[in-house]
Amino acid sequence: MAAVTQDASNTEETSQVKFFPKDELVLDELESSDSDMHLTDSSASSTTSSYLSEGSLKSTKHKSTKQQSQTKHQHYELNESEFGTLTSNKYKYIQRQDMSKPVINPPEDKPHPWVYHSTIFGWLFLIVIGHIRDFFAKIMDDPDSRHLKEYNGYAPLTSDFDSFYTRRLKHRLDDCFNRPTTGVPGRYLTYLERYTPDFFYTYLPTGRQVQCLNLASYNYLGFAQSVGQCTDAAEEAINHYGVIAGGTRVAGGLSDAHVVSEKVVADFVGKEDAVIYSQGYSTNSVIFSSLVDKDCLVISDELNHASIRFGIRMSGASLKVFKHNNLKKLEQILRKEISGGKPRTHRPWKKILIVVEGLYSMEGTICDLPGLLELKKKYKFYLFVDEAHSIGAMGPKGRGVCDYFGISPNKVDILMGTLTKSFGATGGYIAADKAIVDRVKCAGLGSVYSENSAPPVLAQINSSLQTITGQVRPGEGEERLQRLAFNSRYLRLGLKRLGFSVCGLDDSPIVPMMLYNVPRLPAFSRWLLNRGIAVVVVGYPATPLASARVRFCVSASLTKEDLDRLLYDVDKIGSRIRVKMSTEKSPIDGKLRRMKIEDVLATLVDDVQGDLSKF
Repeated sequence: MAAVTQDASNTEETSQVKFFPKDELVLDELESSDSDMHLTDSSASSTTSSYLSEGSLKSTKHKSTKQQSQTKHQHYELNESEFGTLTSNKYKYIQRQDMSKPVINPPEDKPHPWVYHSTIFGWLFLIVIGHIRDFFAKIMDDPDSRHLKEYNGYAPLTSDFDSFYTRRLKHRLDDCFNRPTTGVPGRYLTYLERYTPDFFYTYLPTGRQVQCLNLASYNYLGFAQSVGQCTDAAEEAINHYGVIAGGTRVAGGLSDAHVVSEKVVADFVGKEDAVIYSQGYSTNSVIFSSLVDKDCLVISDELNHASIRFGIRMSGASLKVFKHNNLKKLEQILRKEISGGKPRTHRPWKKILIVVEGLYSMEGTICDLPGLLELKKKYKFYLFVDEAHSIGAMGPKGRGVCDYFGISPNKVDILMGTLTKSFGATGGYIAADKAIVDRVKCAGLGSVYSENSAPPVLAQINSSLQTITGQVRPGEGEERLQRLAFNSRYLRLGLKRLGFSVCGLDDSPIVPMMLYNVPRLPAFSRWLLNRGIAVVVVGYPATPLASARVRFCVSASLTKEDLDRLLYDVDKIGSRIRVKMSTEKSPIDGKLRRMKIEDVLATLVDDVQGDLSKF
């Protein structure tokens, strides 16, 4: 990979790793705050955005200059197990959305009805068997079932009904989850092999480590690595700041590093200001309480993440749900709620907030942002877009769904995103106009009760974002984006041609492949693990009861040869356990897609560059 392994001494000054991209930024923040403020003055932390003395700033400049001189002559040779080498420029693709055409997510490739019937029958059979076992366990006073009934004067912590699913159904495939790993979750991950002597109740290590091709981790752009500019920046941050923030945002945990990182994030997504939280789930969980209340209405897509649903409930706002990506249903709800107002009083809502995801994590579908903005003009609601999976992964510049559709981010009121999936860090952010962000900082529970992000995490965020924009190691970020786009399309089209039922948008790095029947989940996962490939299988309650699936998480760190290997192995197991259930016909010959793997790979590279709907 030329852009990754180039000699840093040949690049311009702007390509050096800078934990503080602009010293003037910190100076501007300082000038806007009271000169008497100090870093340890926690009572003032809610009224100013930076606490950095002049002496500390000079020390920061000295450290930054020293760091640049140290990295100037470094030559990065990335570990092949963490980031594969690009072997041909043909294995790149630039995402582009034709705005002259309507936004269309490929229709669901539904199997024959007997697949659904057999899946439901399988669930019913397991439920009956489970209840029979529970009945006899209680009669025979089985020690393993004592926690389900009163024992020694103590009431049971959980009822047999509440815990039935985990005990009698999920338990049968527990070995497919919580698998222990070690090392960097890059191109490969290292699985710590284990076995169970008692049918998945306990696990014991074998002492063997297995290197697996990684299709399971969130590592879209491949920034999960142990060498490179991001690692150096994180190490420098530890040397300068230590490993923890030391407190919440309003109680001594806000440093100049947080101010810089929030400015970097805001500039990247194209908004006026941003605030960073230490966890993505908690970002959604606490944000809505500072945006809406009991006099407001929130209308949410039915497939929004659990963190969104939890946050809306915590806010006390009224909630309505519309069918996934169905703007006609959304408009019907809007017309009814605007004309009818609140229940009983029929007074107007204080505000209406529409909440959608940019890219849906279980389906791989994208929101119809152009259509939402047309409704926004007409009905004057606020729009909240969760870009947890789209930021960094969608758009020619990696800046999310706005970039993908060529729409100004200023047209979306609030952008939320996580810093985990694409940037190799942790946490989440809220980006919006400064007035909204100031409100969130002041009233948001995350600022009061959640410890701020750790300094090395902030360094990882800054360096990865600057790599994407070309400020650090120009060309590398562009290559990562194009490799991810190619890999996503390559795997998706390959699976479709082999006869598998695949969901989602062609450009999505999330590639869900439907398995439907629950027994196929462990069979598929265990077989691929034995072949040295790590994947994620997903079933109820994360998906509907009859919609079990495997979710491939594509990464820029994978090579075209890695994906060929995956397609070969998936083709074999797919034929063995009979999951080639696609009913979609090929646009070329009008026949069901059941191509041989050799024929699929023969033209796949060239076909990826075109319109996938024609293939």
